[in-house]
Amino acid sequence: MLSKEKINRINELANKSKQEELTKAEKAEQKKLREEYLKNARKSFKNQLKGVTVVDPLGNDVTPDKLKQMQKNEK
Repeated sequence: MLSKEKINRINELANKSKQEELTKAEKAEQKKLREEYLKNARKSFKNQLKGVTVVDPLGNDVTPDKLKQMQKNEK
């Protein structure tokens, strides 16, 4: 999870970019922070998916094979 300071900095840079042009250093910092944020978001989403089982109305497990394989590799 990203620290509050980093999230605040992302928001500061986003707001500043709406008001004026960011410097090259600020643009690079913004890009790096955004990539780190997205990496963490994707990791969190994957971890949530690993705990999911899909069941049809008849009670049959219809979890996609790709997800089952991902869950199996995790154990």
